[in-house]
Amino acid sequence: MSIAPHEVTRKSTIPAQLASESLGQLAASGRISTAASAPNVASADPPSRNSHSEVHRVATAGGAERNPGSRQGRGLHGQLVHQLGQMIVTGNFDTLRPLVPEEIGRRFDVSRTVVRESLRVLEAKGLVSARPNVGTRVRPVTEWNLFDPDVMEWRFSGPGRHEHLQELLELWSAIEPTAARLLAARGDRGVLANLAAAVPALSRAAEDNDTASFTEIDVQFHTAILTAGGNHMLAYLAPSLTPVLQACGRRLASCPEEYAALIGLHQRLVDALDTGAEDATEQASRSVLSAVQPSASA
Repeated sequence: MSIAPHEVTRKSTIPAQLASESLGQLAASGRISTAASAPNVASADPPSRNSHSEVHRVATAGGAERNPGSRQGRGLHGQLVHQLGQMIVTGNFDTLRPLVPEEIGRRFDVSRTVVRESLRVLEAKGLVSARPNVGTRVRPVTEWNLFDPDVMEWRFSGPGRHEHLQELLELWSAIEPTAARLLAARGDRGVLANLAAAVPALSRAAEDNDTASFTEIDVQFHTAILTAGGNHMLAYLAPSLTPVLQACGRRLASCPEEYAALIGLHQRLVDALDTGAEDATEQASRSVLSAVQPSASA
């Protein structure tokens, strides 16, 4: 069974300092903590009353309009950044031909200043490069800032969303066993107690067929492992993995027959962490990931 693309969202990230606290609240109440931060995305200024028609033009030019609710809080500049970003990520621009600001301005009916500012933002995200006598060109995907929240969103909304999910799954598989090993060596009893409490909370959510709670608990569980081992670089990557954690959690929540085995593997991981056995912990983490991978990448 594959991950449904519409089930993926980047909006719910759990900062490192909250992951353990959220799991602690689960232990006390059996409910999901609502503590979460807004994504670290700089939004454009909201549109003025006179600019709504221009914003609508940018939102609809060159393709279908996004969900109207997504336009809230985006100014004309923000709308153009979003539209151009999506078009670049989905391959709508010829990489061999420079982007011509005048053409973009005519296509979206916006000023050259708005186009210029938007291209600067996209350059900062690594999607385009501007050079004298060469112009502004789309850069190869390997040069994009792939952890930028907007770039991640655009990739999820494009035809390469399954490839993006697979790449995140591979990254998750590469780093969580190491993070778990570090946590076992560190032996933070508070974090371990919270992880232990999360397992019966997962079971209760499964028994209640509560997909939302099961998914949120599972995201918090794995985020705590990634962030609590004391490695700031691994913790930095944790929010970027939230979409694939959510997708896997939702998919598993839709397959009740897989609950018992998966929850058992989570318990095995907690038990290994509790003993401080680094090798056993790493192997237990790999077992959890192996159980998720085949279905998630199908």
